[in-house]
Amino acid sequence: MKQFSITIAGSGSTRTPGVFISLMDKKATFPVKRVVMYDIDSDRQEKIAALVRIVLKDANSDIELITTTDPKTAFTGADFVFTQIRAGGMECREWDEKIPLRYGCVGQETCGAGGFAYGMRSIRPMIELVELVEKYAPAAWILNYSNPASIVAEALRHAKPNSRVINICDMPVGIEKAVGQAIGIDRKYFEPHYFGINHFGWYTHIYHTETGEDLLPMIRKKIIGEGIAPLKDPVTEKSWFETYGMLTKMMELFPEYLPNTYMQYYLFPDKVVEKSDPNWTRTNEIAVGREQRIWEAAATAMERGTFEGLNIQFSAHGEFIIDLAESLALNKKTRFLLITENNGAIPNLPADAMVEIPARLGVNGLEPVARGPIPMFYQGLIMAQLCAEKLLVEAYFENSYQKALQAFTLNKTVPSAAAAKLILDDLIVANKGFWPELR
Repeated sequence: MKQFSITIAGSGSTRTPGVFISLMDKKATFPVKRVVMYDIDSDRQEKIAALVRIVLKDANSDIELITTTDPKTAFTGADFVFTQIRAGGMECREWDEKIPLRYGCVGQETCGAGGFAYGMRSIRPMIELVELVEKYAPAAWILNYSNPASIVAEALRHAKPNSRVINICDMPVGIEKAVGQAIGIDRKYFEPHYFGINHFGWYTHIYHTETGEDLLPMIRKKIIGEGIAPLKDPVTEKSWFETYGMLTKMMELFPEYLPNTYMQYYLFPDKVVEKSDPNWTRTNEIAVGREQRIWEAAATAMERGTFEGLNIQFSAHGEFIIDLAESLALNKKTRFLLITENNGAIPNLPADAMVEIPARLGVNGLEPVARGPIPMFYQGLIMAQLCAEKLLVEAYFENSYQKALQAFTLNKTVPSAAAAKLILDDLIVANKGFWPELR
């Protein structure tokens, strides 16, 4: 069996060790000979690499591990490139969250005005990264986690329509794991039916792969009657319990489908703002939560010389991306929820919409699973967000202040054009050097 070569772009992420743990779990069916860690922040990358080396040692792995800041070294010979870059780092993320809250609007890194700010920062580095991969590894598949996924996907559709990019998100996997935990059925038995755009969608059915039973009625009853919790973890941040608590409120009002947890920002923006602290946002929570736990784990692992026994878990991030790579490499045509150009898969959404739907993944890429038209309520919500995202991408490529203002105004988390202008103007100042100059 062929042994594969993987490059992780943005490998200084605290999620990277989870990718290697998943690789070790899959080594019998998806053999990898080399992994290159590539990041522009060499100090952060080396801290993560120290932990990764211990993970590999514990597993008696003979994978060749390379760390580099040089793109030629990073991408030459790669079969897969996993991208998880964060343009502007955590400092800019904090502005994404706190500037909208300054004006009483949702402050979230991928949704609302903050998500649009992050999107404007992400477009240029993602296009540049794709061009580097095409130069040094033209046959490689790029599995892209970089957020905001819908905006990045739309920008790449516009600028690099023939690129070998699969845009992905692990939030549906996380939701399915939490739901499975609540009803006592492992998500490996789930066949999800879902429609939407990234961080803006709904499950219409979740079938049991062995019995054919639709589990959604059971899930609905559980959520409305008792609520569900996020995945069990030694330290789960308060915001995740609040997020899953909002599922109950959403399904009480609209019980037909199971929403993505991110829908809380669009259906209840006032409630989200009400419970938000403009001086202490998710960025601050992560800094003393997940990030601190990873750095402490790295220090402990270095001291002990082993990763074993550390009470730390990683998200679905690593598991999902390795499953995708395996399905691509071995032509398994496994069914996943993926982001792809619509082209009629949802008949009453535009053909050029970048939708998140079930698709089978094999050696030649993804094959979308078509469905019938979606109800008007959901179509209307999606169309507003879709148009706002398309306007934002056009604003980027046309350097258009007017289109950026229209995009912010159309976003459902922003209550008025006046608020949109105030937020946009502050974000322009905060993102100087990251955004194109808007005129």
